[in-house]
Amino acid sequence: MSAAVYYEPSKLPAGILALLVHVLFFALLYFGFNWNRQAYVPATMTVALWSNLSQEVAKPPASAKVEEAVPPPQPEKIAKPDIAIPEKKKVQAKPVENKSEKKEALRRAAEAARRKAEAQKAAELKQEAQRIADAQAAQQKAELAKQQEEAAALGKLIDEYKAKIQNKIRRNVVQPPNVQDDTWAIYHVTLLPGGTVLTAELKKSSGNKAYNDAVERAILKSSPLPLPPDVQLFNRFRELDLTFKPDKPAELQG
Repeated sequence: MSAAVYYEPSKLPAGILALLVHVLFFALLYFGFNWNRQAYVPATMTVALWSNLSQEVAKPPASAKVEEAVPPPQPEKIAKPDIAIPEKKKVQAKPVENKSEKKEALRRAAEAARRKAEAQKAAELKQEAQRIADAQAAQQKAELAKQQEEAAALGKLIDEYKAKIQNKIRRNVVQPPNVQDDTWAIYHVTLLPGGTVLTAELKKSSGNKAYNDAVERAILKSSPLPLPPDVQLFNRFRELDLTFKPDKPAELQG
């Protein structure tokens, strides 16, 4: 049994009619859209389009004025005040130091400070020692000069009294005749406090016994011999070596 397809004659014109309606509807929409666009063209500008074979565009007449569209006014820019804004100082980031390195740097700085203090202290001690040494040297020099001055004064005083002793003894010498000029004798004289003669010993003979005896008698006769008033100087006169020559002042030996 086969199925047969039958077309109804009334359905075909209806489809064509519907297609035409749709075409007309789209045509109306299209032309209506174009008409609206032409309605909104500004009145100051009119452009005529002519369709011909060359598709040339007709130029507007010379008398027609084309007004250029004036752009809308732009808002005025408000001038900003010329105020110099100070720039922020750039802070350079310090490098992060290692704790051990910082500790080592502090240790070295402390060590350098300690050594500097020790060197300064040593220099001060050296200066102080030099000052003390200079002061001691100056004091010793002054004391030495004083001692030399005192010794000179003392020696002068001792020589003065020894000369007095010799002159006193010489005045008491009774010189024997026929005594040679080159004759001389030395006596070692021991004194007691106050100038008393304790002993008079011949230390070197003149070779003339008469002259030797004359000198010894003069020594004993001259007792007490003159001494300095300062008793502390007696030790310098306790023992004396006296030299005598005929007809000449006695000379002191020792």
